[in-house]
Amino acid sequence: MSFDGKRLVIVGGGSGIARRIAVDARAAGAEVVFAGRNPERFTEPGIVTEYADLGDESSLKALAETVGELDFLITLAAAPANGPVATLDRDAVTRAFDAKVIGPMMLAKHFAPRFRAGGAIVLFSGVAAWRPMPERAVMATTNGAVAFLAEALAVELAPVRVNAVSPGIVDSGAWDRLGDAKDDFLRRTAEANPARRVGGTADISTATLSLLANPFITGTTLHVDGGGRLS
Repeated sequence: MSFDGKRLVIVGGGSGIARRIAVDARAAGAEVVFAGRNPERFTEPGIVTEYADLGDESSLKALAETVGELDFLITLAAAPANGPVATLDRDAVTRAFDAKVIGPMMLAKHFAPRFRAGGAIVLFSGVAAWRPMPERAVMATTNGAVAFLAEALAVELAPVRVNAVSPGIVDSGAWDRLGDAKDDFLRRTAEANPARRVGGTADISTATLSLLANPFITGTTLHVDGGGRLS
């Protein structure tokens, strides 16, 4: 894939998957802008950084004005609010929806008029929507909402294309928090997946850039989970 002359804005993340997408897109010729609440942490050469908070619409409007015209937009922030429903904190739930649903909707609001011909948006969902588990009600709901948001925006923003990527378990650094238990967790996950492996950041990056590049895919959620939603 060649992205020569294309301007790509990535909002949220900052490490793992977001960083891999940014690096791969840059290598393919794209001008990449990364925006997040801590842009100073993103230090990849040749990538412009800006401030954006998906819970603050004014920052998203300012980002759109700074970027100007663009070709592609990816939003992949998350703010998990895991726990039993009986103990959920309303503010944490709101932040989860800001990151996954409301914030991306506001991004679409402010960026929609700025897309060049052939423009596309990729939102990030997740396998939790298709495999709900106890204490993951917020995660399942926000990720599920992303899939429907992609369909709705694909209709409303046409001809700008809008799709979603739904990753499964990916060894992106997010599971490092498990410490010594990480390897066993990933091994058991791989054994249960039909693909018999867990994902890597390259798997998600390739799928995401493919959605941006293909002019005949819109309103679709692409499951990049090794079949994890089926196991």
